[in-house]
Amino acid sequence: MSYSATQRTQRLSETDIHDLLRNDRRRQTIKFLQSQGREVMLRDLAEAIAERETGESPPPRNIRDSVYISLHQSHLPKLDATGVVDYDRDRKTITLREEARTVDVYMEVITKYGVTWASFYRTLGVLSLFLIVLALVEVPVISTVGPLAISTVALAVLAGSTLYQLWARRWVFLNQLV
Repeated sequence: MSYSATQRTQRLSETDIHDLLRNDRRRQTIKFLQSQGREVMLRDLAEAIAERETGESPPPRNIRDSVYISLHQSHLPKLDATGVVDYDRDRKTITLREEARTVDVYMEVITKYGVTWASFYRTLGVLSLFLIVLALVEVPVISTVGPLAISTVALAVLAGSTLYQLWARRWVFLNQLV
């Protein structure tokens, strides 16, 4: 896929975003850059992705070299062409760009535990409501806790989860302020 300067300044289409995110190394690149919040050297990125792929620290050299080459020759130029990152081929540095926010929406559907945030919040709400109803109809063990205590715990978990989610995606919000 070839992008002109005009296409690069326009918002990415859903098809383009799905094409970018279809590859695990491109997804890992975006996640790693988000976690760093600064310019990153290609060798550091390759090391982190190779570590993740192999589960070994440090990763085997042949895997690290393979990741490095595929990032340099294929994945980073594609991310650069679409405006998601700035890749300086000479200095071998990568910086996350503003356009990454558009892509981020499609990446954060699932938590790191494999559950969508929507499912997590829905389950929390249903479970909390169920426990409150059981406490109100005075089911022996649950009624000793009381509906107010159950509501308080549920709201605390909800607030904690929301704060965690905001913290994990802080770069998106901070970039909007700048």
